[in-house]
Amino acid sequence: MKIYRNLAEAIIKALQQIFLQNIKTDRLIDQLFLSNKQWGSRDRRFLAKYIYESVRWYRLYYEVGIGHEPKNEAEWWKLFATALILDGIELPDWPEFKGIDKTEILKRNTELHTKRVVYCSIPDWLDELGLKEFGEKVWTETIQSLNKPSKTVLRVNTLKTTRAKLLEQLKRLDIEAKSIGAGDAIELEEQKNITQLQIFKDGLFEIQDYSSQQVLPFMNPEMGSVIVDACAGAGGKSLHSAAWMQNRGFIKAMDIDVYKLQELEKRAKRAGAQIITTQKLERSGQLPKSRLNVADYLLLDVPCSGTGVIRRNPDAKWKLSPKFISEIIQVQRQILTEYCKMLKSGGKLLYATCSILPDENERQINWFLEESEAGADFTLIKSKRIMPQDEGFDGFYMALLQKKS
Repeated sequence: MKIYRNLAEAIIKALQQIFLQNIKTDRLIDQLFLSNKQWGSRDRRFLAKYIYESVRWYRLYYEVGIGHEPKNEAEWWKLFATALILDGIELPDWPEFKGIDKTEILKRNTELHTKRVVYCSIPDWLDELGLKEFGEKVWTETIQSLNKPSKTVLRVNTLKTTRAKLLEQLKRLDIEAKSIGAGDAIELEEQKNITQLQIFKDGLFEIQDYSSQQVLPFMNPEMGSVIVDACAGAGGKSLHSAAWMQNRGFIKAMDIDVYKLQELEKRAKRAGAQIITTQKLERSGQLPKSRLNVADYLLLDVPCSGTGVIRRNPDAKWKLSPKFISEIIQVQRQILTEYCKMLKSGGKLLYATCSILPDENERQINWFLEESEAGADFTLIKSKRIMPQDEGFDGFYMALLQKKS
């Protein structure tokens, strides 16, 4: 494989921005592609692969190739060289690669594969937490699963088409895909830039992981209901709710970030989701009186550590901290105890996270029901935890509660 210098330089610069300037990997790659439209599909695949792989295997690469985190330009080049060597690619004859000992790197790779923090490429604190919560066998399976690249999963927009029809359209476009489960999910056989397809622009599908798609069937809202999606973000579950109820009912999508709600409005228009309206929430979490006791169903897909989606956001491994997790747990408690007031008597609350950590999931629900004043009005109907190794998709948690009549 020929390595082009301009792409290698772009990768080195991108890694420095991700690790030194705290820029998100997916956002940075999108920016790179927008500002370098002359790159072909092969160039884009190469660049995306080695940026993501270098972030995913960051600790493995620096432990094997350098012995410590890169501190200067030369060491970032050596980190990239290590990625190429471990991938079986011959290094180009460039000045930056002079003196790099391929044999020594392969030897150190063999030696260090006895240390989970290295061969699974995770920080010490996260490994210790995983061991404490899950035990060695389950934790090793979990982190190994989270190190596999994410799959592209589509949710068929049943307001406009069916799964069978969409599969046929994808086939005509030479895109290999298959059905997943009994719902509306389709998995692509390989990564594709599908947001440029006309069938996407026409609103026939959304990109949504299979674990996330299980929330609406789990909540199972009745047609004609009032749903409040109080942590809507860009609105994936609001859109699914509209399709689930066949545009019969009312959905109020709320978030503290206006730009996310603006994106949801665009997506809703594309999808033909006519029953969605949006409203900005203040960061204080205080609800206006007009929002109390209004919802038949309350969806709380709360902010979380994102430990269940590390395969699609590998930089989270390096940007998370115990302090952040402790703080986000308090945010989740505030949301639960304040936003639950939106439910009518007898209404149902769906609490969800894309975390695998019990402190954000089972223990959070136990705290709400047993220790908070607001939780005394609720009972737990059912809960479900999805580990990434269970089905090969995102780690996820959901709990359905009912407000007492």
